[in-house]
Amino acid sequence: MTKQGHITLVTGGARSGKSDLAERLTARHGLPRIYIATTEARDGEMADRIALHRRARGDGWATVEEPLALADALRRTDGQGARLVDCLTLWLSNCMGDADIEGLTSTLRRMQSPVVLVTNELGQGIVPDNALARDFRDRHGWMNQAVARIADEVWMSVSGMPLRLKPVKDDPDESL
Repeated sequence: MTKQGHITLVTGGARSGKSDLAERLTARHGLPRIYIATTEARDGEMADRIALHRRARGDGWATVEEPLALADALRRTDGQGARLVDCLTLWLSNCMGDADIEGLTSTLRRMQSPVVLVTNELGQGIVPDNALARDFRDRHGWMNQAVARIADEVWMSVSGMPLRLKPVKDDPDESL
């Protein structure tokens, strides 16, 4: 099913099953699998989360740890297999909300090998009570929209159930 440069975005809430879905979507390409991790183990709890993800993935994955220079990591690994980026939310946070989203989407458009990207769905909760958190939520939403626009497929995981959002059969701009 591999399509050259195929881009897939997987979104969902915390513990929604999005990483598991993204791993399955990456494996379907039948290519070597590369996991691009944007997370850093800055405390014991995060180290435990990383270990849990590694165990759940199992063997058969090459791992590239890149908390900041995501576009560079994608360029370096292009042509080596199907890549899974987990996750865009942490990458944006690592960049202190100043991530080069346009640079990322430009890089994604030029990929030769498939890329599956995981992100969180932050905009469905309450409005944060402080300006910094509201700004991050807004930037995150704009990032998700930019990546979804160029993606060939967009999936959402809810309670472990995959929902395909793109491609859609109905065009919302089509006349009734």
